[in-house]
Formats: sequence, C-alpha cells, structure tokens
Amino acid sequence: MIQTVEPTPSGVRTLRPPRGPAGPPPSRRAIGLLAVVVGMAGGMYGIGGGSLLGPILVGRGLPVAGVAPAALASTFVTSIAGALTFGVLSLTTTGDIAPEWALGLVCGLGGLIGGYVGAHLQPRLPETGLRLLLGGLAIAVAGMYAVQALA
Repeated sequence: MIQTVEPTPSGVRTLRPPRGPAGPPPSRRAIGLLAVVVGMAGGMYGIGGGSLLGPILVGRGLPVAGVAPAALASTFVTSIAGALTFGVLSLTTTGDIAPEWALGLVCGLGGLIGGYVGAHLQPRLPETGLRLLLGGLAIAVAGMYAVQALA
C-alpha cells in the first residue's frame, strides 16, 4: 500500500492529534539518515538540529517522550561540533569568527538545567499538552524566522 504524506509544515502537523495508527514508525536507518541531514542543515544555519528533528518525528507519530532525548542529543552534538569548528577556523583564518565562549557556556548551562528539569517533568505531563507545546513553539520560531527574512 502506498502511504501519502500531506504537505503540511511539521509544526502544524505536530499540533494535530494522531489519527489512529500512524503506520509503522520510521526505521532506525531512516531516522539515522534524517538525523544526518538535519545535523548538516543545523550546522550550516547555526541552529540546533533538535529544533528540526523533534517536530518532524513527533509529526510522524512518535511520542514526545521518546523524541525529546534524541532531539537534545542532536542539538548537543551539533553545537559542540559547530563551536569547535569555528574555534579551529578562528586560529587559521583572518577576521573575527571565534565563538562567544562565555555566551555559549551560559546557554549550555541553561540547556543542561532545562534538560534535567524537563526529564523529571515530562513523565508527569500529558502527551497532548507536550504535542501542543512543541507544535506551538515550532510555529512561533518559523514565524520569527519569516519576519526576520522579510525585514
């Protein structure tokens, strides 16, 4: 049977409750390939891969509780890789491209605290509320990017 995919933005798709069985979950290989592509896009644009990966996987019907750790790990790895890459490039390139290390460490500390608190709160929150929060945040971030692009 051929499965059709609606051309709906992932934030909007995440807001909608799943309609019955979503079909088989994506294979580990498909998720791995998606993670590589998202990591490359995140690295090129300077955003955490989890901000792309999370809504896509939740929109495909995977539970937020299972997607959140993968999204956090994705963001962590791409952030470290990006900071190290720009740090090395700043040593070999003219111009000021070095990371703002203090800002990065403070943001990382916030992410560490948020991840710890989120891991403890997540089992107590309903899946529907988490889906609405994730979808709403994805749409808000997309809106902010659109406004910045138009300005």
